[in-house]
Amino acid sequence: MADTSDMYLYLGLALASLLVVLLATRRRSRRSSSAAAALRLPPGPWQLPVIGSLHHVMKGRLPPHQAMRDLARRHGPVMMLRLGEVPTLVVSSRDAAREVMRTHDAAFATRPLSATMRVVSNGGRDIAFAPHGAYWRHLRKVAVVELLSARRVLSFRSIREEEVAAMLRAVASASAASAAATVDLQAAMSALVSDSTARAVMGDRCKDRDVFLRAVDRAGELAAGLNTADLWPSSWLAGRLSGAVREAEKCRATLFGVLDGIIQDHLEKTGSGCDGGASTGEDIIDVLLRIQKEGGLQFPLDMDAVKSVVIDVFSGGSETSATTLGWAIAELIRNPKVMAKVTAEVRQAFAASGTVSESALGELRYLHLVIRETLRLHPPLPLLLPRECQEPCRVLGYDVPRGTQVLVNAWALGRDEKYWGGSPEEFRPDRFGEDEATATVDFKGTDFEFLPFGAGRRICPGMTFGLANVELPLASLLFHFDWEAPGMADPTEFDMTEAFSITARRKGNLLLRPVLCVPVPGV
Repeated sequence: MADTSDMYLYLGLALASLLVVLLATRRRSRRSSSAAAALRLPPGPWQLPVIGSLHHVMKGRLPPHQAMRDLARRHGPVMMLRLGEVPTLVVSSRDAAREVMRTHDAAFATRPLSATMRVVSNGGRDIAFAPHGAYWRHLRKVAVVELLSARRVLSFRSIREEEVAAMLRAVASASAASAAATVDLQAAMSALVSDSTARAVMGDRCKDRDVFLRAVDRAGELAAGLNTADLWPSSWLAGRLSGAVREAEKCRATLFGVLDGIIQDHLEKTGSGCDGGASTGEDIIDVLLRIQKEGGLQFPLDMDAVKSVVIDVFSGGSETSATTLGWAIAELIRNPKVMAKVTAEVRQAFAASGTVSESALGELRYLHLVIRETLRLHPPLPLLLPRECQEPCRVLGYDVPRGTQVLVNAWALGRDEKYWGGSPEEFRPDRFGEDEATATVDFKGTDFEFLPFGAGRRICPGMTFGLANVELPLASLLFHFDWEAPGMADPTEFDMTEAFSITARRKGNLLLRPVLCVPVPGV
């Protein structure tokens, strides 16, 4: 999503441009209302002609997932909105999420393809937005078995360790240059995760990384859906006046253009017999090209499908991990006692070796509680990815018409006092280790109050890949450095403002002063 000012610009444009279709919209609404009279639809806030519920969702400066949480407190955990002309069910309770993602999982297993998302996903040729059906099942099997399996993720360990070591050396050099030096740790971690992911996906760092990342970021903003083409899909005028689809086409062209050269390099190496042969040495593009070459698939992978899957894995593996790392460090700065406890654990575990080893990260119990608590308060995709109702069904006794877009508010679920006690906004990792009610709650899709990766058929297949990009960098940064927020007497004042995008990243920079405590090898 764009900045708040951009949202109001879109809304103003929509109001100005869509008045000419108001009468037609109202006629359709009357027909829809008469058809819905026999249904028990979920409650929701009052609506305006043309814009529907947008004025509620875009009220003030709150991100949409926060505004939707506040609306749900007044209208209930199963709430019907109309975003422009798109009927949207918002689910904000554990029981409702269970019905959507388990009881009626098959009915809600497809993805809506808005005008911009249709462009960004190349017509649903990727894993995340492919419509539910045989093609998606085929792609998901490829992802789970070949691309993102535990064995494949483990094969990329040396890449992660090399990239983390390079980042640590850069931070140590900045610290040695001046005792007062600060580093933008968010930028450093984003570059680290992007380079690690690029090497795992493409075999090497991407020479056009910044161009590629800008296109990925902009595509994510457009895909959030707050533009006239997506809000009024039946209006030819809205589509014509919106620049979002044209921007999405430019983003896709940029991404495909970068990948064309990388894939061509892979094909040339394979043709010359320089591919190495061993499956453990394959990057993800190698795997996809091998599967394509072997053939015999029900749905052969053409080059556009290969590129769509590569973009999927890259954006999912880098953006969500970098977002989680940023929130984890920010929460630790705001909570010095938690910072001291997790730092002590890491340093005790690796004091003898002088460096963090990924193979021993499983011993760091409290570090994993910190990551879990970060994901509870700051799920990278606060509304997950949208689903669409494929057949009429009922959720908590309310009728959900076919074609309704469904949003599960994972952010609201993770902060609901019904599930997390009297202080759900507090960053307290021990709630997963000591509190009887929450100690066993996990994020693997069976506990519906905690859904950072989703659940059911559309649960994120890259969970292991993403977590690997969080655990080693976080442990290494805590092992070698103490971290200070310069000029801040009260850590609770640390800025935690969210940016508007499809992911809920921190809005500001993460300017911190590193204090070297354990020497970094090679510096």
